[in-house]
Amino acid sequence: MSAPRLYAGFAVATAFFTRIPVTMPARCAGRLADAAWAFPLVGAGIGGVAAFAFLLVQLLGLGDWPAALLAVLAGLAMTGALHEDGLADTADGLIGGHDRDTRLAIMRDSRHGTFGVLAIVLSVLLRASALAAIGEAVHAGLALIAAHAASRAALPVAMRALMPARTEGLGAAAGRPRTPLAIAALAIGMLITLAALGPARGAIAFGLAGAAVFAMGMLAHRRIGGYTGDVLGACQQLGEIVMLLTAAAR
Repeated sequence: MSAPRLYAGFAVATAFFTRIPVTMPARCAGRLADAAWAFPLVGAGIGGVAAFAFLLVQLLGLGDWPAALLAVLAGLAMTGALHEDGLADTADGLIGGHDRDTRLAIMRDSRHGTFGVLAIVLSVLLRASALAAIGEAVHAGLALIAAHAASRAALPVAMRALMPARTEGLGAAAGRPRTPLAIAALAIGMLITLAALGPARGAIAFGLAGAAVFAMGMLAHRRIGGYTGDVLGACQQLGEIVMLLTAAAR
């Protein structure tokens, strides 16, 4: 892959997953599936920002819980709560809907219901509690980098394995990554995880996160016939939560 294509792929992934303003060639706009290999790298960058926030708050002497909550907030600021919004819509739709069409209609609605609000609250609390349990800034920072990278590395595999649940919308517009790109994303995410958490814990965390994403994908397949952009957001959130909880386990 040439340098311009590498830059273009990284730029597309950065523009989609973060609020960072990115200049990229017009021909690359919207080709998210072609940037699949860069998902875990952009995720690692987001995790790095969250890790810096955790370290800074601890250096100020504010304690583990403020550091953990502000690290999660830093990640939210970087992404504009993109994945949390998807998690909420998915929870509302898959739990609250009675049939496929109703579930998809609920997920399309920008308003969040009870299940969606509860899902966001639980996501923030679980991630923050895991980071607070880790406590030590270096280990928490490495866990954040691994969790953000690995949880996004799984998305191209889900996009490849499942079909879009509808013909329009973000999931369909993103396209289906080619198999080599999905494999590359998974490999990059795994390497980052193993380097950050160590071979044993990293392999366990990556495997458990993959199992959580797989379960989410199977549930979406059964309930709505495939994935949407919201389902991918929910997959990312589940993967990140499981990674951080595994990193925090004694």
